[in-house]
Amino acid sequence: MSGTPPSAAVLHADVTALLTGWTPTSPAAAEARDRTLTLLAAGPVAVTRAHRPGHVTASALIMDPGGGRVLLCLHGKFHRWVQLGGHCEPEDHTLAGAALREATEESGIAGLRIDPVPIDVDIHPVACQGGSLHYDIRFAVLAPAGAVERVSPESTALGWFPPDELPEPLAGGTRQLVAPALAALRRSPLRHVP
Repeated sequence: MSGTPPSAAVLHADVTALLTGWTPTSPAAAEARDRTLTLLAAGPVAVTRAHRPGHVTASALIMDPGGGRVLLCLHGKFHRWVQLGGHCEPEDHTLAGAALREATEESGIAGLRIDPVPIDVDIHPVACQGGSLHYDIRFAVLAPAGAVERVSPESTALGWFPPDELPEPLAGGTRQLVAPALAALRRSPLRHVP
């Protein structure tokens, strides 16, 4: 598709390799991964919001250092609590980097660390381009001790919640991130991805 930024090819290659080698965390995530790989067959345009049938997005469930709280945002457009994330941008060269950028922008927290192995893939309808699908690839992110969040223009509020006491109304697919995010925290220390 004309108008696709040249950097989209780099991100497209990263997403394709990431998902091809990923072991899904659930049967639903496996199905979503396979559907996302089919979407990626459209080429680099599939990682841009210009692709009307759907496009790859990146999100992150932010946890405090001990995993006792998760940070969610009350989304300004659809008024539900959800993990932080969004569209890939031309400057994103890796999907983990896109998720980390989104988490940092939307939380206002510096020094976040990310596990570059996805914890989930979820496909859901959105209003982009008059109606499209987000093929959202989700990551676990660790906030530094003492982190103080700052609400961005995309959110109405930010809040820390115990993983077993998530707020309502909660966006579909957010609750399913808790168990694999906690497993990622136990599996390995999360790290910064440029």
